[in-house]
Amino acid sequence: MDVQDKIKKIEEQIEDTVKDIKTSKTLQEMKMRFLGKTGEISALLKNMRDVPPEQRPAMGKLLNALRQWTEEKFDSIESRLKELELKKRYSEEKIDVTMPAEISDDGAYHPNTLIRNELISIFSGMGFEIFEGPEIENDYYNFTALNTPKDHPARDMQDTFYLAEDLLLRTQTSAGQIRVMENKKPPIKILSPGKVYRSDDDATHSPMFSQMEGLVVDKGITLCDLKGMLDEFAKKIFGGGVKTRLRPSYFPFTEPSVEVDVSCFECGGNGCRLCKGTGWIEVLGAGMVNRRVLEGCGIDPDEYTGFAFGMGIERIAMLKYGINNMKLLFEGDTRFLKQFKD
Repeated sequence: MDVQDKIKKIEEQIEDTVKDIKTSKTLQEMKMRFLGKTGEISALLKNMRDVPPEQRPAMGKLLNALRQWTEEKFDSIESRLKELELKKRYSEEKIDVTMPAEISDDGAYHPNTLIRNELISIFSGMGFEIFEGPEIENDYYNFTALNTPKDHPARDMQDTFYLAEDLLLRTQTSAGQIRVMENKKPPIKILSPGKVYRSDDDATHSPMFSQMEGLVVDKGITLCDLKGMLDEFAKKIFGGGVKTRLRPSYFPFTEPSVEVDVSCFECGGNGCRLCKGTGWIEVLGAGMVNRRVLEGCGIDPDEYTGFAFGMGIERIAMLKYGINNMKLLFEGDTRFLKQFKD
């Protein structure tokens, strides 16, 4: 068949084909059929090597004209299809502004956040500054500087998450005490909230939980100052009629050490299920900063004394809001969180 006849036949095929093109997918298929690497026009161009040299310029001109005409034809169709598809999309995605809006539920602060904010507000009102230390600590700040012996059970692998020989996820925010006392001279009055990690998991314990540590160091600080401050804290968190009491205890970094109880705010101290019939609820640990801890931070224990206290934010939240399972605080169930809307 003469090349001109082949060109004419291809033009007729294209004219017949474009009538059936309704989508971009069909258009792409047609492009590949005629203009692709193995398409009909491309095949004619490849056959140019078999054309006598004297005929190639004229033949090339015809084939290039065919290719240009085909590309312009398909480009025109592509522009028309894009316009139609865009109109269709606009129609399908049209928003009826007269329809009633979908009302989304308002969010609510997590009980941990509520308690944390409340505690910060209470202690800030007493003059405490906020300090947040790193969650990845070394052994020195988490244990050694806090007077924790090398053979203390808290250092065991089953109780502490070690990342390396000397690095661990802090088990207490008390590590922040050391960092502050090393870099700041008394008077010191800081509150250190943050996440801590211990290998413990049941209804009232979690491997990760929030703690808040307080530290006061100055001249003439006594256990009476600690008791007075805790009385004020308990009244503001649990109610005006709540009292506190101190029971002897032991912590390596405080001496003397105490467990702090509050009178049951549910039964008024008469005995109920919450206080297990005792009339008292344990809320935190505290004590006077150990002399060895002060000395290790370069503070003269004969001139300065101090007290420290630490509480679990989840525990305070569970007590205040009557939450009976700590895992509820970590599950993110919106039905649970909705109960804490203002």
